[in-house]
Amino acid sequence: MGVVRISVLKFAGRAWVFGDNISTDHIISGKYKFGSISTLEGMLPHLFEEVKPGFHEKVREGDVVVAGRNFGMGSSREHAPALLKMAGVRAIIAKSFARIFYRNAINLGLPPIEATLIPEVTEEGDTIEVSLIEGKVCNVDKDLCENFRPFPNEILKVIAEGGIVAYIKNHGGLPWGTG
Repeated sequence: MGVVRISVLKFAGRAWVFGDNISTDHIISGKYKFGSISTLEGMLPHLFEEVKPGFHEKVREGDVVVAGRNFGMGSSREHAPALLKMAGVRAIIAKSFARIFYRNAINLGLPPIEATLIPEVTEEGDTIEVSLIEGKVCNVDKDLCENFRPFPNEILKVIAEGGIVAYIKNHGGLPWGTG
């Protein structure tokens, strides 16, 4: 797989807990994309503003979002996972994801992890450990680990590079070829 920064593929962070059906509008309202704010930096203070006010001021580099079912439902807005990543979120662990959000997150190098038990037991502030290589997520505070289906090596390479655009810039093409 080449040289991979282990900290990108194995990490720990503080949990931010959300429920089911968190839409892209909950993450960042469409009024900001289509309004007067034209940059991601300008949108950052509005991240989760209606469901977790002040999130952007409290989130730290390496934190993890933990949610229920259907995370990222609604409009296909790649700026939703981009803003989460920009805010320092390292991964999203949810029972399930909206398909387009899942793909956008991978394209941007933000791992979407499907897990069943961890979202059930996790409380805000719990420490979550993730190993993308092993396909394992643990809630350290609850002494509970859960395996998830590991990402293929090609996807791990994209995540390790910070997303598909960064991968192409650094390698001249995709890890799975063009045809």
